[in-house]
Amino acid sequence: MKTRLLHVRANVKELERAIKWYKDVLGFTVGEMWPSEQPNYVHFEHEGGAMFAIMEHENYPSSGRFNFYVEDVDTLWKQLKDKVNVIEELFSTPYGSKKFTILDIDGNELGFVQDETLL
Repeated sequence: MKTRLLHVRANVKELERAIKWYKDVLGFTVGEMWPSEQPNYVHFEHEGGAMFAIMEHENYPSSGRFNFYVEDVDTLWKQLKDKVNVIEELFSTPYGSKKFTILDIDGNELGFVQDETLL
């Protein structure tokens, strides 16, 4: 079976607070919000991989980890390490990538990975 992941969503406690965190801390840009009259969902601009979204939902944080592949994980680590809750500091994996993992303000795990073979 071949698959292609196009969309992932993390649940958050309070949408506006989470949007502010994703914009201010991670530099994400809002793509669209829904429903327009009273949004409880937003997805962020993306390039290539799956669309990442957050939704205000009572079942937060979401289970699992959301890994974002980036071109320069070292620079991103330096920018974020003192601003976020780190659960895995930057390290090199035995399979040739470098990564670190943080928690968003609602406890969702966000990994940032540099793997030259995948970019």
